Amino acid sequence: MPGVLDLFLELASIASPSGDERAVTDRVADELRDLGLEVVEDDAGGRIGSNAGNLYARLDPTGEDGTPLFLCAHLDTVPPDASLEPVVDEGIVRNAGGTILGADNKAAVAVMLEASRRLRDEGRRHAGVELVFTQKEEVGLQGAAAFDHSRLAARVGYVYDQAAPIGEIVLGAPHGATLDVTFRGRSAHAGIVPEEGRSAIAAAARAIADLRLGRLDEETTANVGVIEGGTARNIVPERCVLRAEARSHDESKLAELVKEMNETLAFAAALADCEVDVRLAPSYHGYRFRRDDLPVRLAADALSRVGYEPTYGLTGGGADANVFNRHGLRCVNLANGMAEIHTADEHIAVADLEGMVEVTLALVDAARDAA
Repeated sequence: MPGVLDLFLELASIASPSGDERAVTDRVADELRDLGLEVVEDDAGGRIGSNAGNLYARLDPTGEDGTPLFLCAHLDTVPPDASLEPVVDEGIVRNAGGTILGADNKAAVAVMLEASRRLRDEGRRHAGVELVFTQKEEVGLQGAAAFDHSRLAARVGYVYDQAAPIGEIVLGAPHGATLDVTFRGRSAHAGIVPEEGRSAIAAAARAIADLRLGRLDEETTANVGVIEGGTARNIVPERCVLRAEARSHDESKLAELVKEMNETLAFAAALADCEVDVRLAPSYHGYRFRRDDLPVRLAADALSRVGYEPTYGLTGGGADANVFNRHGLRCVNLANGMAEIHTADEHIAVADLEGMVEVTLALVDAARDAA
């Protein structure tokens, strides 16, 4: 079995945009079988529009004491727009192909596989470790949501999906909501009878100008990420679509913000004599831990055991941890050293890959020693 660096380089060279994770899923399944583990692939793929399902495997406990753990990483990436050519340059892994590296989240995948190999080869005592590898995380945490959470014996788990230096423990993630907005006006020839038209794009533009976007306070953000509309330059556009989102660590703030956004959209439509349809959906539910909660204490203990200073923070992004916490499990997100994710400058240090293997083994030890 390759070491963590070689395994990461191999995984990063396999394209796996959300919905097309088959090749990397098969490679990870092979690695799990080489560990002597039974691998279960669920039927989530067909339900969420992926060509592969979530993977589950279990390392049986070697003792009766301690706290069982589950570890989760996602197999998909944002879409690469050039070739995947991971290289090591002065101790840093980058992609020479001019697109994403895929450290988000294949660095975590490689680390969890290598740590599992070390657990087996070194005969380390543990209270049980379950491994979950999910699909379509990048487009709404869909694989984790479709996973059968009752399969897990462990009630405490970890994901490594925070782009920050090793040592950061994420205590909370926001609640999120998506808004799919369609403005409908009336088409007309823009040069002959423009007064007969009602511009859906003009209504959408007014709405965007009036919406409060960006960082609204330390807990809350809003964004319009997509605008599409019109058919030709000489036709008053009868349809325009916006895709927007809102996030907040305070659920009541999120509800108020979504209400405000709805009212702003409706007002802009009315001014332009257009109609507007807003389809609102929760994207994920937030969570918050205290420093003295067991999963946080285990993480801090593990980091300290291998020489990292624990730090604590909140994230503005969602991760599979949001889904597991929503289902009554206690799942903490740990930073793993990846940087500039989702960009052509994405990178991770070899030392951080190796360091997270040690953190994972220390987590298992800390959980074993927990009363």
